[in-house]
Amino acid sequence: MAENSGFSLVRLVANQALILLTIALIGVFSFMMPNTFPTMLTMQSILSDKSIVAFLALAEMTVIAANQFDLSVGFMVSLLHCLAIGLMVNLHLPWPLVIAIVLAIGLAIGFLNGVLVRYAKIDSFIATLGVGTIAYGISGWYTGGEQIIGDVPHGFVLLDHTRILGVPLPALLVIALAFIMWIIFEFLPAGRFLYVIGANERTAELTGIRVNRYVIAAFMASGLITAFAALLVAARIQVGQSGVGQEYMLPAFVGALLGSTTVKPGRVNVWGTVVAVLILAVGISGIEQLGGAFYVEPLFNGVTLVIAVGMAGYAARRRLRASRVLRKPEPTTEATSKVA
Repeated sequence: MAENSGFSLVRLVANQALILLTIALIGVFSFMMPNTFPTMLTMQSILSDKSIVAFLALAEMTVIAANQFDLSVGFMVSLLHCLAIGLMVNLHLPWPLVIAIVLAIGLAIGFLNGVLVRYAKIDSFIATLGVGTIAYGISGWYTGGEQIIGDVPHGFVLLDHTRILGVPLPALLVIALAFIMWIIFEFLPAGRFLYVIGANERTAELTGIRVNRYVIAAFMASGLITAFAALLVAARIQVGQSGVGQEYMLPAFVGALLGSTTVKPGRVNVWGTVVAVLILAVGISGIEQLGGAFYVEPLFNGVTLVIAVGMAGYAARRRLRASRVLRKPEPTTEATSKVA
């Protein structure tokens, strides 16, 4: 009994390692910088700055669950935030209409990605990179290589600048989206089907799952979430510039892949992704407050991505071995006696 309890404790610690590491980092940085790190200003900065990354990581998680990749997320942010600013500043469209247009375009781009992957049979890595590069080219054409500057409606700006009980609105929206996605992936058939497709597409087809439909839907969901993240970028910087989105692509992948090593190790999951983005935010914020140079963030993200991929692969293999052990039949009494 004691041995089983010890094993359960080790397993619990292993599954929640990122959460424990996040708490440890907060404690270390708070001890080293008691006057600056454990403050409401730092918390608001972390939650506000990384909310967009969290949205994009959840978008990426959706397609990775189906064993696909979406490299267009950063390029879509470039195009769609420029378009949002341009429609409000140059064409003076009402900001609620602009939000609807941008979200619709995000859905359309996601649908295009899905069709290229499922019907044109183009690898998702190549298809989404191609679509993303086209989006980046269109954003450069739309802006003419210059910034789009003008008066942005106050109601639109409030998407990013609103605080509720001191918590930035984008952070609350991330929690709301994460809760919805958690319900879908853990309790509804659509989420479970995506996991089955990601584990073994042929098995999914044999069990009657309409693989094409669900993979395209995953890309559309990714496009929709990415479009909303682009709107938050537009509300934050209030300027349209075509080069602003690429910096989000790597952290989005890091968040999704690193998230697969915690909460439910071996597969991408919603709360693991949120925790992964949080630990990245805490680590980068603490290092920067300690005097880290401007290049610390890309270095930190790059190293973490390499580690995340390795840990995700190890967790997936460990999960597979565990499932095989559970499925292994026990030897019958008759067979045992014959061996004896």
